[in-house]
Amino acid sequence: MTDLHKRSLLQLAALTAVASAALVGCGKKEEPAPAAAAPAAAASAPAAKPEPLKIAFAYVGPVGDGGWTFAHDNARKALEKEFGDKITTSFVENVPESADAERVIRDMAAQGNKLIFGTTFGYMDPMLKVAADTKDVKFEHATGYKQSDNMRTYDTRTYEGAYMAGVIAGKMTKSNTLGVVASVAIPEVLRNINAFTLGAQSSNPKVKTKVVWIGEWFNPPKETEAATSLINGGADILFQNTDSPAVLKTAQDKGKRAFGWDSDMSAYAPKAHLASSAINWAPYYIKATKDVLDGTWTGGGNSWWGVKEGAIDIVSIADDVPAETKAKIDEIKAGLKDGSFAIWKGPIVDNTGKVQIKKDEVADDKFLSGLGFYVKGVEGKVPNGK
Repeated sequence: MTDLHKRSLLQLAALTAVASAALVGCGKKEEPAPAAAAPAAAASAPAAKPEPLKIAFAYVGPVGDGGWTFAHDNARKALEKEFGDKITTSFVENVPESADAERVIRDMAAQGNKLIFGTTFGYMDPMLKVAADTKDVKFEHATGYKQSDNMRTYDTRTYEGAYMAGVIAGKMTKSNTLGVVASVAIPEVLRNINAFTLGAQSSNPKVKTKVVWIGEWFNPPKETEAATSLINGGADILFQNTDSPAVLKTAQDKGKRAFGWDSDMSAYAPKAHLASSAINWAPYYIKATKDVLDGTWTGGGNSWWGVKEGAIDIVSIADDVPAETKAKIDEIKAGLKDGSFAIWKGPIVDNTGKVQIKKDEVADDKFLSGLGFYVKGVEGKVPNGK
């Protein structure tokens, strides 16, 4: 390569370097990279889900008694289905009507239950005592009459089912002698005995009612013994105000007829079963729970629900009950729903001949709440001597 050629190449390289430098000098100044955007504020965390309302039930008998406690527990299950994860429920069964009731109910409150149902008359005073000590808990007592600012009472008009059972019994009896296995001599039970008798007399004025008291709500051996005694005394149809199917089973064993009580007992003795007077506690339990969840629950009141509110019904009426008797039952139900039919309309006379409700008068709830006599047609004396 000649010296001239070399110089030419060097000059070209120099020119190229100068041009490049000029371009850099005349171009835009390089901007610094933008700072990374600050992360968006974390989305607001969802509000904490409220803790479920804890609800407890105290049962006087076992959940499998087929009657009273079984009906309450079915309603508890309906409550869970209605409210889902908004509530949790628990129960203690076989809680005696004694000092043990206070211990159990107090323990329920200590475990954080804010709504407690006591499901038998004998829990009244224990619940009242615990309620006075735990004002942040709401108490509901079944069949009682004492209330406080955080305790109220509720009941069902079981006498309506008893009356309808009586209408059937009066039509179906052949001996005109009916038998009742009774539990505890309180107005609730007396209303049922009397209503059963009044219903039977409406379809058969010749009937009379015999009663055997066992002094307990749930005692199958005693219930069986009492039922047997009534059958031996001439009763061919039995009624009960006790909690097990023992009376119905005894009737079947001895070729007689009987009714289920509190729940549908037809499966226990289908040959003997005439009908069951059933309680549906679910409507009330749902309302009470909704009141607590909504913040509208108030203490001190009493609710007494029956056919009108869907709390009482006569179910599984036997096929051999005459069609006209079934039609009469439907008529009575309709009348109880719309208020056109009254069970306790005078004249009603007790079994000593004393007029208890005058002609055309209708007994009010205050009268019924303190009822303490047998109507005409019921044999014997009430255990308290009346």
